[in-house]
Amino acid sequence: MSIKLFFEAIFKFALGALLVGLLIFLPAGTVFFLKGWIFMGVLFVPMLGCGIVMMIKNPSLLASRLNAKEKQKEQGIIIKLSGLMFVLGFVLAGLDYRFSWFLLPTYISYIFSAVLILAYIMWAEVLRENAYLSRTVKVEKNQRIVDTGLYGIVRHPMYTASIVLFLSVPLILGSLISLIPFLFYPFIIVARIKKEEELLSKELSGYEEYMKKVKYRLIPFIY
Repeated sequence: MSIKLFFEAIFKFALGALLVGLLIFLPAGTVFFLKGWIFMGVLFVPMLGCGIVMMIKNPSLLASRLNAKEKQKEQGIIIKLSGLMFVLGFVLAGLDYRFSWFLLPTYISYIFSAVLILAYIMWAEVLRENAYLSRTVKVEKNQRIVDTGLYGIVRHPMYTASIVLFLSVPLILGSLISLIPFLFYPFIIVARIKKEEELLSKELSGYEEYMKKVKYRLIPFIY
C-alpha cells in the first residue's frame, strides 16, 4: 500500500460523500432529513469498509477501482448518462421530501436498506472472486476467466449487484418520483454489457466459450 493510494482513496471517498450529501440535502432544504441520513449510512459505511479491506489485502484492485476514466467513447457516454441519472435521482428525492410530492412510508426505507446491504455483500463477494475487476472496460495483462461462484451463475454478477443496489436508492430515500430516473439504470447497464462483451470476445482468450457455458448475463433464466 502506497501513501499516494491511501490519500487518493480517502480524498475520493470524502468528495463522493460530500457531493451526494449536497445533492440530497440542499434540495431538501434541511439537514433534518432522516431518510437521507439512513441512505448516507448504508451507502458509505459499507463502502468505507470495503475500501479498507482492499487497501490492506489488494491495493492494486483498489487502484483499479479508483480509475474511472473510460478510453472508449461509447463507454464514456454511458458513464456520463449514469452520472446524470444519479444527479437527477438525488435532487428529485430532496425536492420530494421538501414539497411532499410522493413520499413513501419510513418502513420502506428500512426494508430497502437491508436489500442494499445484501447487494453490497454480493458486490464484495464478486470482488473477492475476481481480482481483475475495474471500473473501466478493459482487459488486464495475464487476465484469466473466472467461471466459478457467482460467475458460474451469471456472467456479470457485479452489474447484477449494482442494479439491485441502485434501484434500492430512491426507495431508501422514500421518494417514488426519484425512482423514475433510476429505472433507466438497467438499460444503461445492458448497453454497457453489450460493448464490454464485444471487447472481451475479441481480446480475452476463452471468453466466447465461457459465454456458451454461462448463458445468462444478469438474471438467471431471464437475461
